[in-house]
Amino acid sequence: MSTATATLLVEAATLYAAIGVGVGLAFLLFGLERFSPAAAGSYAHRALLLPGLALLWPLVAWRWLRDGR
Repeated sequence: MSTATATLLVEAATLYAAIGVGVGLAFLLFGLERFSPAAAGSYAHRALLLPGLALLWPLVAWRWLRDGR
């Protein structure tokens, strides 16, 4: 693997993670209570959800946009 390929892969992974954290935080702040009414008022567990939301952000964003209508 060349250095350029490795650099490209690291930059792509960094961009994916950055977008994932952004979508995850936005979902936790604005979308979680709509999908799970039981989550209203409980803020302690939200930090535990962030890694999964960041990893699966394309699915979270797609479902949030699809069901948000």
